[in-house]
Amino acid sequence: MLSKVVNNNIYSQASFVISCGNKKQFPENSIIEVAFAGRSNAGKSSALNTLTNQKKLAKISKTPGRTQLINYFSLPAQGKYLVDLPGYGYAKVPEEIKKKWEIFLGDYILQRPQLGAIILLMDIRHPMKSSDIILLECAAERQIPVHILLTKADKLSQSAASKALKDVKSEIVNWRAEFSAQVFSSLKRTGLEELIEKLNGFFELAN
Repeated sequence: MLSKVVNNNIYSQASFVISCGNKKQFPENSIIEVAFAGRSNAGKSSALNTLTNQKKLAKISKTPGRTQLINYFSLPAQGKYLVDLPGYGYAKVPEEIKKKWEIFLGDYILQRPQLGAIILLMDIRHPMKSSDIILLECAAERQIPVHILLTKADKLSQSAASKALKDVKSEIVNWRAEFSAQVFSSLKRTGLEELIEKLNGFFELAN
């Protein structure tokens, strides 16, 4: 049986726009933004590069917690942006810097009017950490949809990955919010089609 071809043409045309260190730098023409969030080393950059079929669109750092800015990538549809948020939860980042990130991230998630949805990445081996739950609570407060990517699914057997997904789904159902989850592997491109369908829905693009 032939597998369905994943059409990510729209996302393969994504291009870097700006790295923002404060909200005054955010694009003024933005209509809707879908932000990629997650703990440091959860695989955000790898997922963005897999989604866009570009090896170096999002820079992958060997040092977790290196990204301190909010990065914007434009789509060919006017006013629509993929947003790469700084990773959180990395203990070795100096406390002063960590607090600055948390305030910047919190302001973006709780106040940015154009934020339409969040793709929340979690290492499938270590999901639903306290910092992830805080982000989910913030999203629920604003009723912002969240789609969870359980990344690095290639590190587990299929049965173990399925169990991890089931466990996460059983937790997020307790929130009265539009939360969903799937398994994902940038290495194997597992779950790419499902992610694209979700993004198309968030951006109101034709599948």
